[in-house]
Amino acid sequence: MPGATTKSELLTITHKEFARLDQLIGDLSEETALAGADDETSIKDTIGHRAHWITLFLGWYADGQAGRTVHIPAEGYKWSELKAYNAAVREMQADLPWASVVTLLRRNHAKLIDFITGLSQMELYGAVMVGNDKWTTGRYAEAAGASHYRSARKYITSCLKELQRG
Repeated sequence: MPGATTKSELLTITHKEFARLDQLIGDLSEETALAGADDETSIKDTIGHRAHWITLFLGWYADGQAGRTVHIPAEGYKWSELKAYNAAVREMQADLPWASVVTLLRRNHAKLIDFITGLSQMELYGAVMVGNDKWTTGRYAEAAGASHYRSARKYITSCLKELQRG
């Protein structure tokens, strides 16, 4: 699926993908949310991960704008160490109840929408994001939002099918 190239497209796809994900998870029980398609990652972990990465993205942008070092993906981690970083995120969020994780995702989604809405077309797509040499801010926003929502929905759908098969 081609990425958004305008602020309008970005807002549309971000709202659409979030609505689809939110509808899918809205009525899930805590018990179901603790299930997963593998032994490492539950539905709850997946939603917590998506909420966390929105925070990371917003932090990257803020750090770049303030002239601070931008640590992508996270301070002390390289892209090749994502598996370890994501495991640390799961551990950090392990004690959060399902309802809190859903609230965190919804709150961070609202922050992402506010962020996108507050920037101009030029700020989103006119240049690469400060601290990076490849992607625009809009592309990063899509990766942290709509793309992550879409992949979470696909994973959760597969988990739910697996649970139905028993």
